[in-house]
Amino acid sequence: MTGRQRLPFAAGPGVAGVDEVGRGPLAGPVIAAAVILDPGRPIEGLADSKVLTPARRTRLCSEIQQRAAYWAIGRAEVEEIDRLNILQASLLAMRRAVLALQVLPERALVDGNRCPELPCPAEAVVKGDARVPAIAAASILAKVIRDREMCELDRLYPAYGFASHKGYPSRRHLAALSEHGVSPVHRRSFAPVRARLDRGSG
Repeated sequence: MTGRQRLPFAAGPGVAGVDEVGRGPLAGPVIAAAVILDPGRPIEGLADSKVLTPARRTRLCSEIQQRAAYWAIGRAEVEEIDRLNILQASLLAMRRAVLALQVLPERALVDGNRCPELPCPAEAVVKGDARVPAIAAASILAKVIRDREMCELDRLYPAYGFASHKGYPSRRHLAALSEHGVSPVHRRSFAPVRARLDRGSG
């Protein structure tokens, strides 16, 4: 199935696709991206980042950065996630991504069922990363950039295996959390981390 068949609902010029990555992990930031595609420079193979191989995502990330009309990244840090809750932090990261664009979009198409507060019209698109090319591009950009950041955190905190699970609650991650305690980049409001803190010494 081609990218055109997979993603039939093309956004027009000036329409930003918006998506975030990192709602489920126990550690690290939420990263969001906003992408306005250039109709004159199409990118083949855009799809939901979750169905692409890491190598394919990396190649497409580079193409998006080179060929999109505009793109930008927004983020919410661990401290904001703990203070606001993960939903509000995700919406904040998406808002920051849109506001970081060099131009204000005519409209934003946001993956999921909730839109952040934006200074332009916005529409939530359920499963938008599999339906709208600009949202697919945003999902790829956010995923690749967050994965790279988690690999950097792995070098700072090698005991936790962030490079392999990217902060998600894998068996290895939970075992490391139990053995080594809570690092500065763990989300203290998330139940497994909070439970480790409640046991003390973490």
